[in-house]
Amino acid sequence: MANFDSGFHAAIPQVPNFEFKKNHVPHMQITDSILMIRPVQFRMNEQTAVNNYFQEDLSLSDAEINRRAQAEFDGLVRVLEAEGVSVMVVEDRLETDTPDSIFPNNWISFHRGGMVVIYPMFAVNRRRERREDLLDRLEEAGFRITEVVDYTAAEADGVFLEATGSVVLDRENMKAYCALSERADEGLLIEFCEDFELLPVVFTAYQSVDGQRKPIYHTNVMMCVAEAFAVICLEAIDNRKERKFVADQLRQDGKEIIEITEAQVHAFAGNMLQLRNGKGERLLVMSERARQSLTPAQIRAIEKTSRIVSSPLDTIETCGGGSARCMIAEIFLPREGA
Repeated sequence: MANFDSGFHAAIPQVPNFEFKKNHVPHMQITDSILMIRPVQFRMNEQTAVNNYFQEDLSLSDAEINRRAQAEFDGLVRVLEAEGVSVMVVEDRLETDTPDSIFPNNWISFHRGGMVVIYPMFAVNRRRERREDLLDRLEEAGFRITEVVDYTAAEADGVFLEATGSVVLDRENMKAYCALSERADEGLLIEFCEDFELLPVVFTAYQSVDGQRKPIYHTNVMMCVAEAFAVICLEAIDNRKERKFVADQLRQDGKEIIEITEAQVHAFAGNMLQLRNGKGERLLVMSERARQSLTPAQIRAIEKTSRIVSSPLDTIETCGGGSARCMIAEIFLPREGA
């Protein structure tokens, strides 16, 4: 298992042979345990706004923005816990001044077998979100950590891959969907895929900004992969060959494709996450704005296998440019004694 203490490999390696998948036990796609970071200094982050075109400034004080974000955060936690999801809430630290700490899924991911991955981040002030004490908290809560894989040395080369924001994982079918951007480097993606035996599905997704087509900053705002379906904005993939390639990859794994429009992406309808509760029921978590943007046909397709769970996140979406999925770090770590 590679790590980057010895320096980042700039060359893009050959895509690995994927036949090994047939001999591997599939991973679980969804979990009932998640980590969320409660903000203490949430506001619009000027360092991320340079390529996150979903962010907008509000004519409010930073204190009022943070107060509203905390209320929205607490509301989502209450909804998830009422649905039977196990939520580990950790308070952000005031002294680090990390306005985007509410989005932990951009710097850390958890995997079966006790693997934890730490990622390189585009915005300098977001790198302060990384904190070792979270691993201690997880172990104290009964989760087992066997290895930490750290790719953050790539930051010295100006190379970034922002965890499950940049990479949408189909853990069951061992694929990694990635829309390339300033926050998602192809070489590092393939390195990650080689380390974790994943097939990289690489493309570029765009949004219209002042009459120009600009790369979407994170894959997880334009697609969500669930067990039986995928919600995706195929019209954001301008290249027809790439669009067909992505759709073919989803269909060959039996996913029903639920297409959303670019307007729905701007309502954060792509920023969803499927979870399960303690009873094994499937839930699709999203913001209330995202839910309101869905058509009756899209809702019917989702509700064939998942119950929709939503909560208002207007302040977080407007200032942070992220939504419900960005706020959740899924925990797939084994529990001690299991």
